[in-house]
Amino acid sequence: MNAITRRWNAPNGYRHVLHIGLPLMASMLSATVTQFTDRIFLAQYSLETLAASLSASITNFTLMAFFMGMVSYVNVFVAQYTGAGRHERLGSALWQGVWLALASGVIIAVLSLPAPQFFAFVGHTPEVQVMEISYFRILCFGAVLNILAMALSTFYSGRGLTRPVMLVNMIGAAVNIPLDYALINGAWGAPEMGIEGAGYATVFAWGLTAVLFAALIFRRRYEEKYRMISSFGLDRELFGRLLKFGAPGGAQFFLDVFGFMAFVLIVGRIGNDQLAATNMVFSLNHFTFLPMIGLHIAVETLVGQSIGAKRPQDGEEATKSCVQLCVAWGLSIGAIFVLFPEPLLAAFKPAAYTVAQYAPIAETGRILLLFVVAYTVFDGVVIAYTGALKGAGDTRYIMLLAGFMSLFVMILPTFIVVEVLHLGLYAAWTCLVTFLIVYAGFAYLRFRSGRWKKLSVIEH
Repeated sequence: MNAITRRWNAPNGYRHVLHIGLPLMASMLSATVTQFTDRIFLAQYSLETLAASLSASITNFTLMAFFMGMVSYVNVFVAQYTGAGRHERLGSALWQGVWLALASGVIIAVLSLPAPQFFAFVGHTPEVQVMEISYFRILCFGAVLNILAMALSTFYSGRGLTRPVMLVNMIGAAVNIPLDYALINGAWGAPEMGIEGAGYATVFAWGLTAVLFAALIFRRRYEEKYRMISSFGLDRELFGRLLKFGAPGGAQFFLDVFGFMAFVLIVGRIGNDQLAATNMVFSLNHFTFLPMIGLHIAVETLVGQSIGAKRPQDGEEATKSCVQLCVAWGLSIGAIFVLFPEPLLAAFKPAAYTVAQYAPIAETGRILLLFVVAYTVFDGVVIAYTGALKGAGDTRYIMLLAGFMSLFVMILPTFIVVEVLHLGLYAAWTCLVTFLIVYAGFAYLRFRSGRWKKLSVIEH
């Protein structure tokens, strides 16, 4: 207890990290609740919509991941400029993210056009494919709104002012959940649209958060100090540095998500029940994963500010605190998964299924939750250390690491155990656990080497 108290009160200790990270965790929890309720509404509508929603949404997220990783890296530029006391550069840094977000929306919309050919290649059942295509296209055409909102949020998160981010995202979630229910089921006078309704509700919420962030940021009060309006144009030199450091960070995020997308698509080839059970468990896993992403952004900010202020030792202490907080969070939620799996999984039961029909799927989900508990600590270690490395600018290493890990430790082993050895669902999930254990080891060793302390993304 004395050690915990000392770490709580120390500079860059638990209290300091949570001051920035707790609103981000709450923001991510609101996103988690939104996704969770979305999956429950779709599961109750039909098991096929639940199965289709995971594969389509993760494929959409994979397309967005590279661009989201790049625009979110504006957070590091804002943090390092803030640490260096160069506040007048924040407006220009933010606008480079805005231009990048708008361009990315066009690219993602174009990439969504061959959706029928892609999902036919994946090989899920025909009824699931139809739903996958429509849901995927809706999310892709609205993706620009989500990426734009992320770019705008960095103005606050990079400065360590995370409460506005929390409030805006909570408003988006509060609007999305009832709209989601209404459009899926045709409630309260809305048309019954099934999985397409879930897509439209999500896109509307993305647009709302983007508008709210823009209304908060582009005001006269921020012009004198941050030049939020006068820095409207494209800064070629700054945009080039955003691409230089942000592109590897975006590639790392893309490769991580791509690995999970491939995992889901391979599992979907086993059968709809296995895909649905995996969807349920990944939806529950968001309660461990997404709040830790809030801490990831917090440590990215703190390390970025420490590098800008030329005090990397502060970033090192903040990272230690973040790792321990991530582990504690993962263990706490993991305990709930072990002790109370039945009520959590019962929420996903389709209305058309009897308790007896649903029992085998629920039992599969209960076993998969144990796999989540097995890897959640290692997931927290990965999230914390990669956030710290990105905050310093060590994005090329984590890009290469993510590529190696996703291909050789996740995708290929999963494909072999499912398609070649026919070992089934639990063997595939064993590959996922192994992936995160190895990933955590490499991320820790890179951080411990200390090479990140000599890096910077801003001009001197």
